[in-house]
Amino acid sequence: MATVLNLSSVRVSSKGVSRLSNTSSSLFRQPNSISFTRRKLIIRASETNAKDEVKSKAPDNAPSKEGSSINQILGIKGASQETNKLKIRVQLMKPVTWPPLIWGVVCGAAASGNFHWGVEDVAKSVLCMLMSGPCLTGYTQTINDWYDRDIDAINEPYRPIPSGAISESEVITQIWVLLLAGLGIAGILDVWAGHDFPTIFYLALGGSLLSYIYSAPPLKLKQNGWIGNFALGASYISLPWWAGQALFGTLTPDIIVLTILYSTAGLGIAIINDFKSIEGDRAMGLQSLPVAFGVDAAKWICVGAIDVTQLSVAGYLLYAGKLYYALALLGLIIPQVVFQFQYFLKDPIKYDVKYQASAQPFLVLGLLVTALATSH
Repeated sequence: MATVLNLSSVRVSSKGVSRLSNTSSSLFRQPNSISFTRRKLIIRASETNAKDEVKSKAPDNAPSKEGSSINQILGIKGASQETNKLKIRVQLMKPVTWPPLIWGVVCGAAASGNFHWGVEDVAKSVLCMLMSGPCLTGYTQTINDWYDRDIDAINEPYRPIPSGAISESEVITQIWVLLLAGLGIAGILDVWAGHDFPTIFYLALGGSLLSYIYSAPPLKLKQNGWIGNFALGASYISLPWWAGQALFGTLTPDIIVLTILYSTAGLGIAIINDFKSIEGDRAMGLQSLPVAFGVDAAKWICVGAIDVTQLSVAGYLLYAGKLYYALALLGLIIPQVVFQFQYFLKDPIKYDVKYQASAQPFLVLGLLVTALATSH
C-alpha cells in the first residue's frame, strides 16, 4: 500500500530496520524504502511474514458470504447476503418479530374463556395469527426499514434497502400488499365472529396507523424514546391480545388496563433493540433512550420496566385472589432477572440477542399465565 503526500523534492534512503523479538534477539528485515519525488512522497511498507500482518477487523454485525442463512431469513444481524428477491422480502418482514404477536392472539383467546379446541376455533385463531404476525407485523417492519434507510446506511449499510438489493418500487409494493392483506383478513374475522361492530378491523386499522406514525415523519414517534417504545410495546402486547379476545369474546375495562400495563414491559423490550442503533440514531437526531441517557442508564431503565411491570401484575393477581397464578408469575420472573445479570447488564450491545433468546420465553409464558388467570 502506498501513501502519497505533496512535498518538495528530497530523497532519503534507510539502510535497514531492526526490531526486538519476544526473545530479545535482533531480526533484520528488508530495508524500508522512502523516496521523495517531485512534490510527492511515496512510502511503501516493507515485506512482513504472514503471521505479522495486521488485518482490519470487520464490525461484529457486518455480514459476509459465510453469514448465516437462518439469520437472513429471520431478519436479524449476522445474516448472509442474499440476491433471491423472495428471501429478501421475507428478511424485510423480520419473522423473528412475529412470535410475540402470535402469542398475544393466543393469550387473548385464552383470556376470553370462550375458546374451544375445535376445527372452527382453531381456524379462526390461525387466521388471526396470520393477520397479526406475517401481515401486519411484516408491514410494520418493512415500513420501519423504509423510513430508517438513512440510519441503516450508517449502522447496517448491508441491509436490503440501503445496499440496493431491493428497489424502491418493490419495497413500496410490499408495504401496500401486507397492509391491505392484514386489513382484509381483519374484516373477514369480524364477519366470521358475527360482530355487529367491526372491532377487529378497527383494531387492525388503529395498529397500522400507529405503526405508520411510529416510523414516518412528521410525527415519527420513535424520535422520542419514551413515547416511541411504549407505542411499540402496546403494538406487540395489547393489540394482538385485544384482537384474540374480541374474536372469541368481549373486551372488558380490566383487561384493557391490564394489557396496557403489560405494554410497559413491552417498552423495556423495545429499548433492547435501540442499543444496536446508537451511532445511527445519534447521527440522525433520534432520542432513543441509550442516546438520551447513555448505555449504562438505559440498560437499567430497560430491565426496570420489564421487571417492575411483571411484579405489579403479580401483585394485581394476588389482590384479585389468584394466589397460584401470582406465584407462577413470580416463578417466571426469577429466571429473567438471572439472565439480565448474566448477559444484558454486562454488555447490552454484545448480548442483546442472547438475552432476548434466553429471557423472553419466560416473559411470554407469564403473559399466558396472566391471561388464564383473568379467564377464571
